[in-house]
Amino acid sequence: MNELDETLTEMNFDFLGNGDHAMSVDGMRKTLGNEHFVFLDVRTDKEKEYSGFPFAIHIPLHELPGRLAELPKDKCIVAFCSSIFRGAVAYTYLRANGFDEVKGVAATMEEMIGAFKPGPLAKMQA
Repeated sequence: MNELDETLTEMNFDFLGNGDHAMSVDGMRKTLGNEHFVFLDVRTDKEKEYSGFPFAIHIPLHELPGRLAELPKDKCIVAFCSSIFRGAVAYTYLRANGFDEVKGVAATMEEMIGAFKPGPLAKMQA
């Protein structure tokens, strides 16, 4: 069985039910600034132009295979996109490539923008 097979096999009802694979916007707020967590924005360059997240590493999903070396394997990678779908694909891809600590953001882009627009973000970093 290869790594992708093993990763998918782990994603059973118990795995999905416990929620350890996901992070909410509130979870993002709580971990922002904690160096153990690395936020990974897998949206396209064009999407990033419209709304950026300065605390995240930006690697579009289609570039991820060629840029895996840019991500630390000893930290928790938290992947997100504008629709949750690509974040889930990035989550699965990272797990299948030996990243043990990975989460996907379970929030819409609208929720993230509301939580991390300049005013609230400045208050969190103060």
